[in-house]
Amino acid sequence: MVPGYQRLAAQFNISETCYLILLTHEVNGPTNTNPRFSLRWFTPVDEVDLCGHATLVAAHFLFAYGLVKSNTIEFSTRSGILTAKRVPEAKVPNSQDDWPTGYSIELDFPVVQVAETNFTDVAAISKSLNGASVVEINETSKGDHFILLSSGEAVVECQPQFVQIQNCPGRGMIITGPPLQGSGFDFYSRFFCPKLGINEDPVCGSAHCALAPYWCKKLDKCDFVALAASPRSGVVNVHLDEEKQRVFLRGKAVAVMEGSLLV
Repeated sequence: MVPGYQRLAAQFNISETCYLILLTHEVNGPTNTNPRFSLRWFTPVDEVDLCGHATLVAAHFLFAYGLVKSNTIEFSTRSGILTAKRVPEAKVPNSQDDWPTGYSIELDFPVVQVAETNFTDVAAISKSLNGASVVEINETSKGDHFILLSSGEAVVECQPQFVQIQNCPGRGMIITGPPLQGSGFDFYSRFFCPKLGINEDPVCGSAHCALAPYWCKKLDKCDFVALAASPRSGVVNVHLDEEKQRVFLRGKAVAVMEGSLLV
């Protein structure tokens, strides 16, 4: 089915398309009380190992449409077993419903390590970012350049040159910077990956698996409110568990369309 999955992802032509398969033999097993699904993610041109936004949407679909009764869903993925947990919010007084009026979804992902890189051509990186002021160049264990810019404003105003980014070594490019004063955020970021058919991911959840440990060292804290500063933008609530090397991402999703495919 992989060719079919990839063709559908190319047809949708969005950052990632995900596919769920219920692993029925594991749902009611003696060692597993949570429903488990196979989950795979595809960009328009390739399958990827980790994706936050599509995982959030997959969990929302299962919760919102009543397809699971558990508060926790397990996903079997190329990055191991990931979980999505329904986190209740304020309950309406005198309501007879078991569930509150709203809930967030918390994703449990592995840390992505950030380390020094052998690629130190600051001029080439700056040129690919249309002259942005580059403070530091690192690399993630996923093969992405991890670029610190001088400020959050520089992140927002960056005008990426996608042809030049595509010609840089590595997979993609995460840029980040300290927040604007009084913004209420801990850091800003954006993610570019034209090699995978994604010029810019509007809100890249998986990038925060690298951003969280990086900013933990700089800010000496483990809880963050981050701004994905793409033109579409989005807010990501992040918690880093340093001991277990896990990153928890919390957010919400809304269904904007639904339909059927004839295959």
